[in-house]
Amino acid sequence: MKKFFLFSAILISACGSSMKISSDYDKMTDFTRYHTYEFTPDAQAMPIEAINRDRLISAVSHELEARGFTQSTPGDLLVDLNVKLQQHTDLTGTATPVYGAYDTYGNYGPYGNPWSYGYGPGYTDTQVAYDDYVEGTLFINLVDNKAQQIVWQGRGTKALAEDITPEQRELNIKLAVESIFYKYPVKPLKKK
Repeated sequence: MKKFFLFSAILISACGSSMKISSDYDKMTDFTRYHTYEFTPDAQAMPIEAINRDRLISAVSHELEARGFTQSTPGDLLVDLNVKLQQHTDLTGTATPVYGAYDTYGNYGPYGNPWSYGYGPGYTDTQVAYDDYVEGTLFINLVDNKAQQIVWQGRGTKALAEDITPEQRELNIKLAVESIFYKYPVKPLKKK
């Protein structure tokens, strides 16, 4: 549960950097026959901060309505939203040869003589940096309400940004959802 609340504090940062987008759908589905949608109770009660949940729902509604959908109960499509977070650690390091008193075998000077200096690289100075970050994935599932089967799933994955303003967070959510829906088989009918 704690990881979902983390998502509300550091939402997907889609601006200015790459976001991995993928989708999958049932190729036999005629997507033009869907005209209405409704959000699942799980999507409406996602365990993230309410303001960010509302931003997500609003952004998804905007994308669906741009494609001619209207919100209705019951809807032709059920919209389910899920968030997955994963902690990552990247290790980066440098190894620098240091010239001086040691040869490559760790002996003093050439041939192990402690009173003479070596002429090759001695030991290696290694520095390692750790970069901890959280990667978030937003799943948008569209479910055929009658068949109760997923007909389309869009996913967006991105490293999360911590220190952003509410305006940036709202824009990032909008851009993330827009990027995911770019893969939806039906393109927008009108300018957004």
